[in-house]
Amino acid sequence: MSAFSRIAFGTLVTGALLLGACDKEKAGDGQPPAGQNMVTDGTVPEGPAAQAADGSKENYTIDRSRKGKPVADLDFTGDNDAAVSLSDYRGKPMLLNLWATWCGPCVVEMPALDSLAGTLADKVAVVAVSQDLKGAEPVDAFFAKTGLKHLKPFIDPENKLGQGLEVGALPTTILIDKDGKEVLRVNGALDWTGKEAAALIAEAG
Repeated sequence: MSAFSRIAFGTLVTGALLLGACDKEKAGDGQPPAGQNMVTDGTVPEGPAAQAADGSKENYTIDRSRKGKPVADLDFTGDNDAAVSLSDYRGKPMLLNLWATWCGPCVVEMPALDSLAGTLADKVAVVAVSQDLKGAEPVDAFFAKTGLKHLKPFIDPENKLGQGLEVGALPTTILIDKDGKEVLRVNGALDWTGKEAAALIAEAG
């Protein structure tokens, strides 16, 4: 494992209810400590000690409480400050990941999400949107450093997605069906190249 990966995995901590997640960044407070936990609404963990591809432990919960609920058509920012909407992806399933550069579990997930985006390009839209309050600067630097090939550096510095989708901690990944309805969400870090991830994605039909 590289020094970068060891540092990222070192930020994962154990919480009583939601494991492997970071508090939302607070305006004016700078970058919060990665790995702080949020209390959830009682979702029962389905895989709190699953093994990641490199043997490290992942920590996550799976929440299907909003299954079938239409997802609000929220906007975020793409290349050249162009506005992008969730509805732009209607017609095929979408895996929407909310993350931030300061969040250790988020950073751990990104290579697997990038690989998944390449593998599923024609079947599922894999979209990662940064919730960094500082906007494009830290995100562009992260993409340049890590060499991600398939994901795009989408940003949402006003946290419109996080607020509109009632996301309390990062990373959160929401699976949306082709009609724009939520299927499930994963709170915390998951190996998106693994068998469980494939089974979850298949639930979108």
